Amino acid sequence: MATGINNMNKNNFTQNWPDILFKLIVTAITAFAFLCVLYPIYFVIIASFSDSTLVNQGKVVLYPKGISLYGYKQIFKKPEIWNGYKNTIIYSFFGTVLNLAVTLPAAYVLSRKTFRARNIIMKLFVITMYFNGGMIPTYMLIKDLRMLDSPMVMIIFGAVNVYNLIITRTFFETSIPDELYEAAALDGCSHFRYFSTIVLPLSKAVIAVIMLYYLVGHWNDFFSALLYLNSDKYQPLQIVLRNILLLNQAMAGTTGSSAGAGAGAYAQQYADQIKFGVIIVSTIPVLCVYPFIQKYFEKGVMIGAVKG
Repeated sequence: MATGINNMNKNNFTQNWPDILFKLIVTAITAFAFLCVLYPIYFVIIASFSDSTLVNQGKVVLYPKGISLYGYKQIFKKPEIWNGYKNTIIYSFFGTVLNLAVTLPAAYVLSRKTFRARNIIMKLFVITMYFNGGMIPTYMLIKDLRMLDSPMVMIIFGAVNVYNLIITRTFFETSIPDELYEAAALDGCSHFRYFSTIVLPLSKAVIAVIMLYYLVGHWNDFFSALLYLNSDKYQPLQIVLRNILLLNQAMAGTTGSSAGAGAGAYAQQYADQIKFGVIIVSTIPVLCVYPFIQKYFEKGVMIGAVKG
């Protein structure tokens, strides 16, 4: 009996070894890809408080060397940082709320097959993905709307992203059965009530995905502030960090008097600390948000890929 069991196990292994080999290869490739993605993030973290000279010499690989918090001290000692954080949080929060308030109803309307003009309107939306007015006409438009040097330009400008609109419309078309509306309509439910009480609760995945897209877009919005904001009190975090980085580079390149050269050399020694510290300061808040919506994000990335 034992011999029969051993022979059966050998036969199963012989038959399944291609599957086992495939799983091992896939696991190895996945682990390698994970390390390729993880290590740059890890390196930025350890380099942000390591001696820049050792970093440039390639001696900082797996753990920090010459540990110093000079970079973070230089960043956080400036009051503009906290003002920039406040402005960016305000722009990101209210901008994302506005984006969702416009995108979700628009996507719902465009997903309704009974709406005859939806194909024409959708084509007009898609055209804007390929053509736009250009930088100067857009600047003149913002100026005519009296939103120059106003925080409203960071919230209202770009209220709809067509790519996110297409994602949301596709989700509504493929994941919300038409029979739900027919049943609701029999009970006298209007489109507005159906959208707010049935569609939105069933669309948590897509809402989380586009919310993350919009949130990251507002958080990293650098160019709009550079073009349309002049007052320091309205500058977002990205502009503040850019100014700190440029100032540090200018100090690092200082030449002339012995005192100036000494200050420049000292700044040069810790230049990379500030550079990498800027990356950490600007990305950590968004990374902290992601775990709370990860489960919805994993569902949302498959939107429209599987239908049934």
